[in-house]
Amino acid sequence: MRTLVSLFGFTPEQEQQIRESAPGWNVVFGKPRELDAALFREAEVVCGWWPAVASEGLKPDAKLRWVQTGSAGVDNLPLTDLERRGVILTTASGIHPIPMTETVFAMLLAFSRKLHHAIRRQVEGRWERAEGYGELRGLTIAIVGAGEIGAETARIAQAFGMRTLGIRRSGRPAQHFDRMYAMDALDEVLGQSDIVVNILPHTEETVRVFDAERFARMKPTSLFINIGRGTAVDTEALTEALRGGTIAGAGLDVFEPEPLPEGHPLWAMDNVILTPHIGGATEAYKQRMADLFAANLTAYISDGRPARNIVEYSRSY
Repeated sequence: MRTLVSLFGFTPEQEQQIRESAPGWNVVFGKPRELDAALFREAEVVCGWWPAVASEGLKPDAKLRWVQTGSAGVDNLPLTDLERRGVILTTASGIHPIPMTETVFAMLLAFSRKLHHAIRRQVEGRWERAEGYGELRGLTIAIVGAGEIGAETARIAQAFGMRTLGIRRSGRPAQHFDRMYAMDALDEVLGQSDIVVNILPHTEETVRVFDAERFARMKPTSLFINIGRGTAVDTEALTEALRGGTIAGAGLDVFEPEPLPEGHPLWAMDNVILTPHIGGATEAYKQRMADLFAANLTAYISDGRPARNIVEYSRSY
């Protein structure tokens, strides 16, 4: 009997949805610490990740053929070993656009209407207006990493009356972007933009893309939003850019290192909004994950390959 192990915390109803997608299979749900590690040697399919998936599932006699992750990024997985063993890897890409986009606009509206200032004064019990209340309409937003999350961000930006610029590897035009560029045009785009949103995945090519030189190319009135990966940013260069007025402000959900160390200057800056890597968090996450996994599972059983989000190991995403 073929075995599927799910480490994801699905509800009973969602577990039944997955069982119905794999009739005749041995389907096991459980917390990683509570499962016998040897089970991962028998599992053909694993939903979720745990070190034992690698230590047992990648042994020569293991049956592992497909891993479905619960995240969009896979940079923390042993990609070389998975590829060498011929294991198919799929991500949870596509279930994050709504909460991630709302996180971006929560930050942008907070900056525009000075809500971060008001909340800090509220805690202090002070009636004090800020300066420079603005509007999003008419601003230019650059979305660096124009995938599914970027496309949804661009759609909402256009609804606010913003001009949308996108950057992605291919440079091919896409809906909701007024203009699309390839990565080699990043410097040109930064100089045009009032808001820069990073949604790049973690790869060798994206490490510290945003360094002191790149921040210097941005407008002194611009905002930088990072909901992609902390590794894309030189944290100290960003800190200096904010401290010295090279850019006006930053909304940060991801960091390098993470969590942001206690006492780091970013914690105390009035022109910074920090959130603890919750950009993709939503109460709808589990159901979207269940729907994605069930659809991929049906395709895998029928055709031998999941239908969506297969990782290209050469690109690491």
